[in-house]
Amino acid sequence: MVEINVDVAIIGAGTAGLAAYKNAIKYTDKVLIIENGKFGTTCARVGCMPSKLLIAAAESAHSLQKTSEFGINIKGKISIDGKKVMQRIKRERDRFVGFVLEAVNNIKEKHIIKGHAKFIDNKTLQIDDHTIIKAKSIIIATGSSPFIPPFLKSLGDRLVVNDQIFDWDDLPESLLIFGSGVIGLEIGQALHRLGVKIKMFGKCGVIGVLTDPEILSYSSKTFLDEFYLDNISSISPEVSLENNKVKLKYQHLDGSIQEESFDYVLAATGRKSNLNKLGLENTDLELDDKGVPISDKYTTRCGKSSIFIAGDSSNYMQLLHESADEGVIAGTNAANFPKVKKFKRTSNFGIMFTDPQIATVGMTYRQLSGKNFAIGEVCFEDQGRSRIIQKNIGLLHIYADYETGLFLGAEMIAPAAEHLAHLLVWSHQQKMTIDDLLEMPFYHPVIEEGLRTALRDVHKKLLDYNNSKKKL
Repeated sequence: MVEINVDVAIIGAGTAGLAAYKNAIKYTDKVLIIENGKFGTTCARVGCMPSKLLIAAAESAHSLQKTSEFGINIKGKISIDGKKVMQRIKRERDRFVGFVLEAVNNIKEKHIIKGHAKFIDNKTLQIDDHTIIKAKSIIIATGSSPFIPPFLKSLGDRLVVNDQIFDWDDLPESLLIFGSGVIGLEIGQALHRLGVKIKMFGKCGVIGVLTDPEILSYSSKTFLDEFYLDNISSISPEVSLENNKVKLKYQHLDGSIQEESFDYVLAATGRKSNLNKLGLENTDLELDDKGVPISDKYTTRCGKSSIFIAGDSSNYMQLLHESADEGVIAGTNAANFPKVKKFKRTSNFGIMFTDPQIATVGMTYRQLSGKNFAIGEVCFEDQGRSRIIQKNIGLLHIYADYETGLFLGAEMIAPAAEHLAHLLVWSHQQKMTIDDLLEMPFYHPVIEEGLRTALRDVHKKLLDYNNSKKKL
């Protein structure tokens, strides 16, 4: 057994781990990255990038189906070559992974060790049966993996997670999806538009990350108008294997009991932190009810220990930009331990690349529950630019504080929501008021004019509220 002494040991070489390394190495050369799997981030291999490649293909196919609305007729049937769709996805995915591998290859060999890390105590790790690492500080950046509900585990190779979809050589004829969150909706809608028969089941009315009842209702109807979506049924569907197909028995939205068969089932039922084999029981870390070490999001430090946690493994916000930010914080603080600095965190926001896109910015409706806030609204069905480009489906809510006029947050299903969300999250981080936002320029005709409509709506409500207070 070899023993190594380092200042910083980083478990995991994903987005957070690599960001932590780049920052730790600024302060000390005694840094070690431990990786048990393939190098290359979740985003590049099985997440953000390949899923957006699938969505891009679907958008291309969908746009061809709508040309008649502009008076443009395409002769003949539109055909989708599933093999070529998947070839491009894998080719471009491998290119993105290649960029990550280039970064890894630039890391000095002495700074990388392969194997599974397990805590012996707060400052000691054992790597398989060959190495003991003594570290002044340790960063947990082990990422996350798909959660599989027990009732799906009997389906063998007919059960897939998003990690496996992007290794397909061809598109299946049919896919059953459990989960109406980000992964389920993005992949499900894309495959539907590429000619795959899908049915999607969720629970508790979930649509992505939305919490606003009106936006949720509008979104559910929008997706249901395009494909079968049941996210409210109190009766759980039954699945079984029959002739190498997945047999589904379920209560249809019309109340009837029906049966169908599918090629595969996609478990899009969330992700869990990769922590169960780390030996956390050998540390004195305090864990939450999901077994995740409790940490300070401004320092990433776990309690009063010399252990830090970053990225998806922290279960804070499993998003690439958050993982990268946490890696920077963890790497800096771990390398300078015991000196620990609090970092400023960016405003929260999330984007779903469905069509229409979905986004949340700042505080959500649920987080604002019980507070005194006004809601400004715009429906995009009659919004000028949206109608011009035949993207006129959507609803946006802006939240503002009645007393101060401060912009608090927003939820939306909207055309170009990815761009609207960026404008709003920058405004939220700058702590702008609704008055401040309305002083900003809006070009004509653009989708952003819809945002101004919602701002004017909430501005009027703020004025009415304050005028009514003066009369009392």
